[in-house]
Amino acid sequence: MKIKSKIADKEGLDRILTRISHEILEKNKGSKNLVLIGMRTRGEFLAKRIQEKIKLIDSADLPLGVLDVTLYRDDFRTRIKQPEISVSDITSDLNKKDVILVDDVLYTGRTVRAALNALMDLGRPASIQLFILVDRGHRELPIRADYVGKNIPTSQNEEIKVRLSEVDDEDAIYVVETESEE
Repeated sequence: MKIKSKIADKEGLDRILTRISHEILEKNKGSKNLVLIGMRTRGEFLAKRIQEKIKLIDSADLPLGVLDVTLYRDDFRTRIKQPEISVSDITSDLNKKDVILVDDVLYTGRTVRAALNALMDLGRPASIQLFILVDRGHRELPIRADYVGKNIPTSQNEEIKVRLSEVDDEDAIYVVETESEE
């Protein structure tokens, strides 16, 4: 992985999550009907951090769930390597709730489409709002985020790497150069 630039460090990431937590509360006129759903893997940790921030801001302990969309992906059967499948953990009733779906990077939109399908199998939310830490462009589907931490346009030979201390031992957002296929 060749790092081209560091977009955010621990403090920058914390500021983004604080700002977005305030935006979520403002748009929804408080936290009364909200449920946070983090997409496995990094989305679940971002959702947990947002949950903690909203608790500090609004004194509300929002329900939190984790969604694995592996089996809902449209490329599930075409991948060469064996996919790693884990379990979704959503114990809250989603019916008539305002669901905040949380993920780290928005690229083609296919993972979000899979998440929407998975959520609809679990209930009928009043609304589904999307929080993305980094929107890097290059959409293949008409998907857009309601809350965006950073818009970072990338070229096709670049990727966004979000690193979180819960899984990567650091908090940072990087633009990296992808390996060319020969």
